[in-house]
Amino acid sequence: MAQKITTHRDLQVYQKAFDSAMTIFELSKSFPKEETYSLTDQIRRSSRSVCANLAEAWRKRRYEAHFISKLSDAESEAAETQVWIEFAVKCKYLKREDALALYKAYDQILITMVSMINHSASWTLPSGQKSKSSRK
Repeated sequence: MAQKITTHRDLQVYQKAFDSAMTIFELSKSFPKEETYSLTDQIRRSSRSVCANLAEAWRKRRYEAHFISKLSDAESEAAETQVWIEFAVKCKYLKREDALALYKAYDQILITMVSMINHSASWTLPSGQKSKSSRK
């Protein structure tokens, strides 16, 4: 039986994105200090933004267009994170095997988000229905 999803934290894609962002945080601690306000900041920001946008998409699922918009933002941030991973490898800040694992994780995150966008009607709430977690 499938697990009931009541919050964004229950989404497997959110969990994978959060774990990936935390891996990036840990690995980026070893980036050179001169990268603090450029590559380090950018890769951490974009990886965390995937999670934040997924949470926002979940809360906006009463409105299909808003849901899709936030998922699209999350998709863009995931792709941006992949670009920063590539830069980190080229600059020799990340080992190729660590980067490959992260890149593949973001590929899976992207595939899931695109599927959610393509099947948004199955994720959104019927008009006027409140989500369980927003009820008091």
